[in-house]
Amino acid sequence: MTDAERPQIYLVTPPEFDLETFPDILAAVLDSTEIACLRMALSTQDTDQIMRSGDVLRDIVHARDIPLVIQSHVAMVERLGLDGVHLTDGARSVRQVRKDLGGDAIIGAFCGTSRHDGMSAGEAGADYISFGPVGATGLDGGEVVDIDVFQWWSEVVEVPVVAEGSLDEENLATISKITDFIGLGPEIWTDNEPAARLISLTTSLN
Repeated sequence: MTDAERPQIYLVTPPEFDLETFPDILAAVLDSTEIACLRMALSTQDTDQIMRSGDVLRDIVHARDIPLVIQSHVAMVERLGLDGVHLTDGARSVRQVRKDLGGDAIIGAFCGTSRHDGMSAGEAGADYISFGPVGATGLDGGEVVDIDVFQWWSEVVEVPVVAEGSLDEENLATISKITDFIGLGPEIWTDNEPAARLISLTTSLN
């Protein structure tokens, strides 16, 4: 697989992190491997915490010319000077968010396992579509996205696609041939050495 064919890495933050320690960990990860985009995906609804985290992460990633998008919190994009938003409701709010943020903002849409939702989100103006989980999680209904969705998408649709959720060396070796981006989060952050784990996983893309 050539560099042009290899999918790019789309990194997702942990849902919670310590602002005293995580910035250094993140910087080490970003410096270890080429990263296309970082998504701040905090579970908290605390505005102050989101603002403080966004300020810190923005400076780290923008210093490396990496775009930063925030999960769900559309109002925070302009307040924090971020590059865009990652929506988790499929195609439902893409069109309105595009109107609100304008043409320059990155808008991504997570569409679960639904090819139909992905197509609708792309038609509504999403810059990328995310499908997942790729691997079994044991959560919710236990559904995983059919690999054929990525195969079909890569052949028919021009909107870039992200594969995410329970990725490992085995399914990465398969999915990397038919996706534009690989979304990695818990796969590396649960390791004692996230940067080393990321390097190890990305060897599956070669």
